[in-house]
Amino acid sequence: MEIKVFNNNVEKALKVAKKKLAGEGLFRELKRRRYYEKPSVRKKAKQREAQRRRQKWLAKRKPE
Repeated sequence: MEIKVFNNNVEKALKVAKKKLAGEGLFRELKRRRYYEKPSVRKKAKQREAQRRRQKWLAKRKPE
């Protein structure tokens, strides 16, 4: 990943970098790996996340 700094505006470049990293899911992954998770708990969390995404998808389709 490469972030360009224009006019010595490092704050703006950092903001862009953080946004790109968040978009790639890096912060979520770091948070998830902070502690060991049993496989059964990981499976439940994965199912919960899939259900959340499905509900969001259904909510977007509803107004049609």
